[in-house]
Amino acid sequence: MLVFLISCFSFILLISKSFFKPMGGFSNVWFSEELVKFLALWFSKGRSAISFLNLPLMTDHVKSKLENVVEKEEGVSLLDLPDLTLECIFERLPPNGLCNMAAVCTSLREKCTSDHLWEKHMKGKWGELIGSAAYKEWQCYVVSRNKASILEKSRKKRELYGRFSKIRELLWNRSKKGNEDDSKTGNSSEMSSIMDWYLSLETGKFWFPAQVFNREVQNGHIGFMLSCYDAEVSYDCRTNTFSARYPSYGRRMIEDDIEWNRLRAPTVDTLPYVLHVSDCLDDLQPDDHIEIQWRKSKEFAYGWWYGVVGHLESCSGSKLNCHCHASETVLLEFKQYTAGSRWRQTVINRKDHREVGNEGDGFYGGIRKLYSDKEISLWNSLLPNNTLE
Repeated sequence: MLVFLISCFSFILLISKSFFKPMGGFSNVWFSEELVKFLALWFSKGRSAISFLNLPLMTDHVKSKLENVVEKEEGVSLLDLPDLTLECIFERLPPNGLCNMAAVCTSLREKCTSDHLWEKHMKGKWGELIGSAAYKEWQCYVVSRNKASILEKSRKKRELYGRFSKIRELLWNRSKKGNEDDSKTGNSSEMSSIMDWYLSLETGKFWFPAQVFNREVQNGHIGFMLSCYDAEVSYDCRTNTFSARYPSYGRRMIEDDIEWNRLRAPTVDTLPYVLHVSDCLDDLQPDDHIEIQWRKSKEFAYGWWYGVVGHLESCSGSKLNCHCHASETVLLEFKQYTAGSRWRQTVINRKDHREVGNEGDGFYGGIRKLYSDKEISLWNSLLPNNTLE
C-alpha cells in the first residue's frame, strides 16, 4: 500500500500544478503546503523520506519543504489529506485494497464501504451476469440471513439466562439496550450494501440464478449442445470458475468448473417449469434466429435451445419468391444435428402455438426471437465442429 500511495502522491503533485492554477495562487499554495506537510510527516517515523525525495517528479522546491517540515511535526494521519484527495485514492484501489483500508479504523471503514466506490467494481466484474432475478434472490438471501442471525442470538440468550437465573434481569436490561442500538445502526447498513453483495459473490457464499450454455457437455453429455439451462451458480475465486445446481426431476444435478463464457443472466422472467408466452410468432420468417423452450418430459424443467427459421417444403428457398412468412406454419431448424435426424426440424403453428410434442421427441414450448447480434454471435461460437446424430 505504501508503494501505491507514493505513486498516487506523485500523480497528485502533477494534478495540483494544472488543476489548481486557474483557481488562483491561494488555492495552489494551500494544496501544496498541506500535501507537503502530510508527505513529510507520513515518512518521518520510518525515515523513508530519503528515498522518496529521489523521485524524478519531485522538484527542488518541494524537496526543501519536505526536509524542513519532517523535523518539526509528528503524528500525521492519512485522514489529514483533503477529502477530494482521499476519494481519488480510494477510487483507484482494487476491492482487496478497499477491504484492507476499511479494517484500519472507523473513519476509513465508513469511507471505503460506501456504495459509490463498490458500484464500479460490481458493474465491472458482475454487471453482465447479474440480472433482476439475481437481485431479487439477493434481497431474499439478506432477509433470511438476518432472521437466522436474530434467531441464533435469541437462542444463545435463552441458554445464558437458564444458566445464570439469578442475574437474568440485569442481563435482560443490558441485552434489550443492545438490541435497540442494533436496530438503529446495524440492520440498515449490515448485509445490505453493495460491498457485502460483491463479497458474497466473490467468496461463493451467495448462489444466484443464471443460465448455463451447453450444460454437462464437458462431462460427455453432448445431447445438451446448443442449449441454455437455468441453474443456481456459485463462484470459486481460486479457479475463477463456477459451480451450477440444475433443477432436475428426482435429484439435483451439480456441475463444476464452468467458465465465464458459458454463463449469462436470465433473458426472460419466465420460471424454468413455466411455458413462456411468445410475442414474436407473427414476425417470424426464414433466417430469423430464435430460442425455443424444450424439455424431455413434463416432469423436467425447460431449457432454451438455439435454432433458425427455415423455409417450408413448399417453398423454393428463394427470397424473391418466398411466402413462408404468410403461412400459419413455421419451420424451425436445429443445425447442430445432421440432415434426417429427428431432432433436425420441428414445425409449429404461429396462430395457435402452445406446448407441443410427445414423450418420445420431447415437448417444445415458448419462443423468443433474437435481435441482438451479440447473442447470435455467442450461439454461433458454440456450434460443434461436427454435427450430431
